[in-house]
Amino acid sequence: MTDASEEAKQIEKLYEFGERLNEAKDKSQNVKDYEGIIDATKTSIKAKQLAAQLIPRFFKFFPNLSSRALNAHFDLIEEEDLAVRVQAIRGLPLFCKDTKEYISKIVDILGQLLTAEEIVERDAVHKALMSVLRQDVKESLTALFKHIWNVEDPSQDDTIRDKVLCFIRDKVFPLKAELLRPQEEMERHITDLIKKSLGDVTGAEFRMFMDFLKSLSIFGEKAPPERLKELIGIIEGQADLDAQFDVSDADHIDRLISCLFMAIPFFVRGASGSKFLNYINKHIIPVFDKALERYYVLSC
Repeated sequence: MTDASEEAKQIEKLYEFGERLNEAKDKSQNVKDYEGIIDATKTSIKAKQLAAQLIPRFFKFFPNLSSRALNAHFDLIEEEDLAVRVQAIRGLPLFCKDTKEYISKIVDILGQLLTAEEIVERDAVHKALMSVLRQDVKESLTALFKHIWNVEDPSQDDTIRDKVLCFIRDKVFPLKAELLRPQEEMERHITDLIKKSLGDVTGAEFRMFMDFLKSLSIFGEKAPPERLKELIGIIEGQADLDAQFDVSDADHIDRLISCLFMAIPFFVRGASGSKFLNYINKHIIPVFDKALERYYVLSC
């Protein structure tokens, strides 16, 4: 444990590093000062807090120290002390403010941190993510949605996936008018991200995504026929209309009924329902009585 006098010296030294860097016209020449800031991440609690502010502030001036600086800062995010962790999280958006190549990495880390238990820490993560999203929404959304895609990755934590989904639902979707700019390009991009995420979703998650897609202007009342066809195609894929119908599969029957009701408004708007009709005629009507009886038995 660091004594008070030693900690005071560390803090004073950090302020000196920071002041020299602030005053320097060519900050890249002050390599020793920035290295001193990085090294402070191995010292006292208060010095770590100050280092967590200074590392991202001067990060862009020292590309040759980028890996070392990032690794030191990431270590601070795993500190036992809550105040250090929160300060380190708050600094993450600064790493990609002028160095866009780090956006994906920073968003990936923030996505993992959504599982934080402390309210103040979780709030810092939310604010940091929103800050990065506003810097580059396209790159940030792509990195965020990867936590939903990688369902077969053994290293992917379901808890992280669920937290990311909640963040997208509660923080991103309501701000679509602000975030999705330019509108058509970004609505197209998030549609593609959502479509890629539908490989393994629950019924509630699918409805959430469909409700959001329906709210986009590219699928609005004036949308061309090919856009309606695209939405119907998404619903058809979820209904699994290429699968053999099994009267004992209550989950598939539930999904089929839910998707059919979801598709009806688009049929009313002129979208083709031929694939649904063909499936019903070929697979369901011949065994309708048996399917109905079996469905009620399995549902009870």
